[in-house]
Amino acid sequence: MQFKLSALVAAALATSAIAGGPTGGNSCSTGPVQCCNTVTKASDPAASKILGLLGVVVQDLNVLVGLTCTPITVIGAGGNSCTAQTVCCENNSFNGVIAIGCTPININV
Repeated sequence: MQFKLSALVAAALATSAIAGGPTGGNSCSTGPVQCCNTVTKASDPAASKILGLLGVVVQDLNVLVGLTCTPITVIGAGGNSCTAQTVCCENNSFNGVIAIGCTPININV
């Protein structure tokens, strides 16, 4: 199955908002905040390899993607912290392998 993402992802990123407002929160408008081991551009060799294996075509290779991501469902609860990069992503439907259309956020976990 092949997905085609276009400039809509970039536009969605620009309008994406974190549900908690500028001071933070534990939810994005697209789902839970993600903790990703790596956040890079879709053009990065590691990201493009994963996208290729999944059959995902991203037209804007400058869009940020998160690699090896897990949702953060409760901020401040024991055992649910992020020592990597916290992001809000538009497309989290790849079971944590990759998240597409990410915006880094600071939630002071």
